Amino acid sequence: MGKPNAGKSTLMNSILGTKLSIVTRKAQTTRKRVIGIYTENNIQLVFTDTPGLINPKYELQKTMMEYVDETLKGADAILLVIDATSFGSADEFFSDESLEALRLAEQPKIAVLNKIDMLNDIHTILPIIAELAKLNVFDEIVPVSAKKSAETEKLVKILAKYIPDHEYYYDEEYLSTQHDRFFVSELIREQIFKYYSEELPYSTEVQITEFKEREIGKWFIAADIIIERDSQKKIIIGEKGQKIKELGARSRRNIENYLDSPVFLELFVKVRAKWRKDRKRLKSFGY
Repeated sequence: MGKPNAGKSTLMNSILGTKLSIVTRKAQTTRKRVIGIYTENNIQLVFTDTPGLINPKYELQKTMMEYVDETLKGADAILLVIDATSFGSADEFFSDESLEALRLAEQPKIAVLNKIDMLNDIHTILPIIAELAKLNVFDEIVPVSAKKSAETEKLVKILAKYIPDHEYYYDEEYLSTQHDRFFVSELIREQIFKYYSEELPYSTEVQITEFKEREIGKWFIAADIIIERDSQKKIIIGEKGQKIKELGARSRRNIENYLDSPVFLELFVKVRAKWRKDRKRLKSFGY
């Protein structure tokens, strides 16, 4: 868990050695829980990448925060990922409520100070560690660079100390419990966040409508891009359809890399007014 853009998704991807969670420069890219399974050296850890912690303003954001609450209840350990480059002080970072919630949580709590590769002077991390230690909340404080995969192996070893002994829950070759359709929709949504500017990506959702795996020839995938207003449709499609063609090309390349198979991708744009505020609509979209 952690605030938006702390590097939670990058950290999980780094530990797993593969890309499961989508990553962009925009905050709140992660909307749903993403499950990642690490199995190596007689250790199996099941990670849950959660949406960034925010004060929710509408139904979609409320649902995102519900994911965080539900995930914490079933966790054996909590990783609080903190952006070391923007940490000012504990008083600024933690509200009284969030600090009290951490203290009440029975699980081991590990503060992960991320983005140490972006610090001008690595020694500036020392007063942050000292301040976090004074809170008497965290069992461990671990500086890492998720982007550079620095100290992530150390973090795994530390985590393993706190996880209960148990037989593997999943086969060793499993990387996630979620299906390909989910990850394909996420890869398309990632390109929307990267390709379109301003607030438009936050108004979009991606639904896979057809997913046909073929032994010979290209896989066929069709997806609906859901938006909230007719005016957004023109922006998504672009003049003479150039923007949606480029979106399709970018998405297809990433999907083919993920599936390790050639893909024929069809994209459609559909308007669903105020879908982010409609609880029934959100449920139909898998939230």
